[in-house]
Amino acid sequence: MADSKPLSSLDGNPVTTEALLWDVFGIVVHEAIRKGTNASEKVCEWKEPEELKQLLDLELRSQGESQEQILERCRTVIRYSVKTCHPRFFNQLFSGLDPHSLAGRIITESLNTSQYTYEIAPVFVLMEEEVLKKLRALVGWSSGDGVFSLCHYSIKKGAAFLGLGTDSVRVVKADERGKMIPEDLERQISLAEAEGAVPFLVSATSGTTVLGAFDPLEAIADVCQRHGLWLHVDAAWGGSVLLSQTHRHLLDGIQRADSVAWNPHKLLTAGLQCSALLLQDTSNLLKRCHGSQASYLFQQDKFYDVALDTGDKVVQCGRRVDCLKLWLMWKAQGGQGLEQRVDRAFALARYLVEEIKKREGFELVMEPEFVNVCFWFVPPSLRGKQQSPDYSEKLAKVAPMLKERMVKAGSMMIGYQPHGALGNFFRMVVANPMLTQADIDFLLNELERLGQDL
Repeated sequence: MADSKPLSSLDGNPVTTEALLWDVFGIVVHEAIRKGTNASEKVCEWKEPEELKQLLDLELRSQGESQEQILERCRTVIRYSVKTCHPRFFNQLFSGLDPHSLAGRIITESLNTSQYTYEIAPVFVLMEEEVLKKLRALVGWSSGDGVFSLCHYSIKKGAAFLGLGTDSVRVVKADERGKMIPEDLERQISLAEAEGAVPFLVSATSGTTVLGAFDPLEAIADVCQRHGLWLHVDAAWGGSVLLSQTHRHLLDGIQRADSVAWNPHKLLTAGLQCSALLLQDTSNLLKRCHGSQASYLFQQDKFYDVALDTGDKVVQCGRRVDCLKLWLMWKAQGGQGLEQRVDRAFALARYLVEEIKKREGFELVMEPEFVNVCFWFVPPSLRGKQQSPDYSEKLAKVAPMLKERMVKAGSMMIGYQPHGALGNFFRMVVANPMLTQADIDFLLNELERLGQDL
């Protein structure tokens, strides 16, 4: 017979449990939120891996620790983590903090449920469908299907997982701005058919990761229509532009897609993870493809409409609730508030572009059409030497050196990468809703300061 005595630590003691959580919430608010969003604080406190292991004391032991030790561990974890909500964190396509979204995430984690059946997640099953309906309407569909799940990143990985093999993926040429060339798409389809292959899907992009390019969806949809191909649009990054009446033209033609991926955790700041897969299909395709009808979960003789059990729509069945944070943020901001957030990001990106043009030592990779601003910082020793045979090689080494310096100083974080024949350049992502023109000015001034001796 099992021992009825409660386990050690806080199990079974609501008073001490609540006291611990209040203390933890206080640490989170002070350390992660107040200090983590303060421009005068560091974005990160860099430590080398071996030193960080010692500071964290990662070993798991047989004996538990005191509440005071646990609270100190919470502080340590926050202290040495990168503050992605910081206004000078420009490193990824996600950044910033929306308090209503965070409130939704806290509730989600506290309720600790899975999205797979109405039986255990009645609120969130209904909420998810309403949010997906809104997203589909913004795409331009009056009906369809969808799910919040992992649905973005790599076409080649998807082909590998499906057993098609990475060789089955044909790469279509892009122009100098990173946009798919529809004529080459047509050519690739013809080549594949001539080789006996059977093309079935085209994946276009609205908002590429590096350059922020938007593929010409109308022309691509024409090609897909002629050949009877499924058109998927990866709008993980750029989908939120649909909220802007000013800029949504960048996605003209998206309503002709068969499916769309959209990540509100990026430009809308809904918090990780918030990824929606939207389908125009109304034939229950997701369940037909993924359903295994596990009898211990999806009993067909339940006392409610079993169509509300959505777990069989996805590969993994059980999944976390990702709709609440977006729903609560939307309720608070309204569509107009979210539209202003998107438009403000575009305006700040334009401010950065104009400031770059004014300053010696800064060179745009290209004029952006989105909020990805790509540029080189040319240090004093390389200025005026563009004709030197080793200029490009030396310039490509600048961004990695400056990245190391800024991270070790903790002053900011900004990503860099090569692209095609172009050597390393910085990719500034203007997405954080807390970002100001002063932060943009700081970015440029800090690069000048860090690179003045190069």
